[in-house]
Amino acid sequence: MAKSLDRDSLQRVAPKLAQLTQDVLFGDIWQRSVLTPRERSLITLATLAALGRVQQLPWHLQFAAENGLTRDELAELFTHLAFYAGWPAAVAALTCLDEENI
Repeated sequence: MAKSLDRDSLQRVAPKLAQLTQDVLFGDIWQRSVLTPRERSLITLATLAALGRVQQLPWHLQFAAENGLTRDELAELFTHLAFYAGWPAAVAALTCLDEENI
């Protein structure tokens, strides 16, 4: 699996996308008060896993931990997801969780 771009490599490869990510996604969307960062992390991880975007999962798993989610809660998220997004999506996400130090 190819490694996901981090902030610095994204800036180098696609400066405008890096700027939009910082300004719009994390500077606006993630800052809105209707949902907590913890809730946004749950939604983001479920969506990424359901869509098979496993390259993005490691970074978001760490971010979810920073937003207060525990390893047990993340495992439960992906277990629950198996019934809605399918077993392969859940197992792929759990594989990423197993590889992270959360």
